[in-house]
Amino acid sequence: MCIGAEFDRWANEGRDQEMADRHWHTAKHVLSAIDVERGDTILDLGTGSGYALRALSEVTPMATGLGIDASGEMIRNANRYTDVPDIYFIQADFGTIPLETNSVEQVFSMEAFYYSPNPHQTLLELFRVIKPDGRFHCAVNFFEESVHTHEWQAKIPVKMTLWDRKTYREAFKAAGFEVVEQRCIPDEDIEIPPAGDFPFEGWSTRADMIDRYRTWGTLLTIGEVNHPA
Repeated sequence: MCIGAEFDRWANEGRDQEMADRHWHTAKHVLSAIDVERGDTILDLGTGSGYALRALSEVTPMATGLGIDASGEMIRNANRYTDVPDIYFIQADFGTIPLETNSVEQVFSMEAFYYSPNPHQTLLELFRVIKPDGRFHCAVNFFEESVHTHEWQAKIPVKMTLWDRKTYREAFKAAGFEVVEQRCIPDEDIEIPPAGDFPFEGWSTRADMIDRYRTWGTLLTIGEVNHPA
């Protein structure tokens, strides 16, 4: 199944809002750290319901927000949820981003990059569209070190890319990015019950739950474009 069709189904089931609520736990920390200046264009790759651009518009002076998603139903929902000037949503494949070269200052992607059928091509496309000194903020919680997320692949009929932290850095560098930061953001919003309450909602031990949410949380890799204009 293609990624667009799978997420069309999720959008029609109302899971886009559920995803936004869950991703917000760590997305808010990434968004707050993005250096946005007045007049900047911000690209949200894998925008889903468009929640990230709406949140950014409330606190930053960006000129244009552009959300891209492979799912037409996600795009329709994002447009329906959004009543903010200068935020636009487009259905597009991650491998062919419909933007001009050197046209955006910042790119944000939350829990979407690993769905790209060709992640190396996606990185090349992002390097192309980001202006010099601009950055790609890539946030994922499906990655090699976070072993308790690996079971997700069996639950979705779309191939997901499972890279470790080193592979993310190497792939960014191969596409031309300078990796300026990589860190794990713990999910502090999830309440972890005392050990006596386990097994708990699918978790065998408290240590497993701590490993997933507090130790690894969400992996953030930031790549900067340093080529000349």
